Amino acid sequence: MKLWRNALFSLFFIALALFLVACSSDSPSSTEEDKKDEPDTTAEEQDNATDEGEDKEQVTIVYARGVDTTPGTDMVIEAFEKKFPNIKIESREMPADTGQSHDQYVTAFSSQSTEIDVFNADVIWPAEFAQANYALELDRLIERDGIDMDTYFPGTVAAANFDGRQWAMPQYTDAGVFYYRTDIVETPPATWDELIEQANALKGQEGTEFGYIMQAAQYEGLITNAIEFIASYGGQVIDEDNNVVVDSPETVKAIEKMAEVVGSDFVPGNILNFQEIDTENAFVEGKSVFARNWPYMQSSSNDEEKSKIVGNVAITTLPAGDAGNAAALGGWMTMINRYSEHPDEAWEFVKFISGEEGQKITAVSGGRAPTLKALYDDAEVKEASELFANPDFAAVLESAVSRPVTPIYPVVSDVMQIEISKVLTGDQTAQEAATNMQTKIEAAMNE
Repeated sequence: MKLWRNALFSLFFIALALFLVACSSDSPSSTEEDKKDEPDTTAEEQDNATDEGEDKEQVTIVYARGVDTTPGTDMVIEAFEKKFPNIKIESREMPADTGQSHDQYVTAFSSQSTEIDVFNADVIWPAEFAQANYALELDRLIERDGIDMDTYFPGTVAAANFDGRQWAMPQYTDAGVFYYRTDIVETPPATWDELIEQANALKGQEGTEFGYIMQAAQYEGLITNAIEFIASYGGQVIDEDNNVVVDSPETVKAIEKMAEVVGSDFVPGNILNFQEIDTENAFVEGKSVFARNWPYMQSSSNDEEKSKIVGNVAITTLPAGDAGNAAALGGWMTMINRYSEHPDEAWEFVKFISGEEGQKITAVSGGRAPTLKALYDDAEVKEASELFANPDFAAVLESAVSRPVTPIYPVVSDVMQIEISKVLTGDQTAQEAATNMQTKIEAAMNE
């Protein structure tokens, strides 16, 4: 009996040993030499992954944006589509008048239209569009993808933050810039009075027709110009405590100075129709000694295919009033339509165009001022524009004067456009305009 039991134990251990050897021979080798003999399953998996990527459904998203006379927008779309071949971008140009663009967006989004996926928004729109439920909240996506919002200028981030949430990504920023012809001007004017003097004296030189051009049409651009005059003379429209303070001696003096410039003989006869694109076209055609516009015009002024003044353009701060220089802070955000049928693909595009790669393309090829601080240290960005290379420009962007900060900004803007335009056409005085603005804005804020 004992012998039989020992025999069973022996057979058991022999079987167990054979089983372990078999398992060991089926296991992958841990040596590099043995790995070379293994099937290349990783390569097969990669090929399958590639095939799956190629077979991935093609998605087209509509990107609505303003007029861009530079190649910047087309180039950033091309770069994105190369990186994301399954996402195609249909670019839709909106009106140059930002007010018209705003109204078209409101009409579309209020009806929950899915036609537009991604859209550019003026810095004054995010709060309004968020409150109206037109925009997709981005906080979850920003957190998921680890985007550090501290890398952007704080003002550009804050302009898109409403009710404690982020509704847009900063795309590019603007501040009013003063352009002048270096082949005509030795020292640019330091004050508005010096501008008037030089514009009168220099008009006609080197084939110019005008001394100064700006944006004086009755639209949003008029307000940015007006804010620069008002702030340079120490005035405000709405103060930090949300009080309307536009009816002041400082504001009245500023509007009078603006009317003096617009009513002079050195501006175009149709200056009251001038918007940004009209200013740009006239300036690059060599028709004016001085011009006020946004940073992008530096690029078009030195474009040999379209500009007659290449190499003869410089920039500086706008002329000062009694309280110093002031530049209106502008810029554009990128937002996603809440009703987009392709929110994931839309976010990929928003992330790209507002990220370092996209912003560098639009800075170098489009003259758009980045909202990312680090890009002002980038050699190619600095080489693209003397404005970007100017070490003081980033500081200007941090401290530039904003338009009135209020949840009813569109109403405030409409009131200001109407009242200031009446002064520029000679239909009322600056004091009457200031009084009317005070009364009407206060009434709107109390509704």
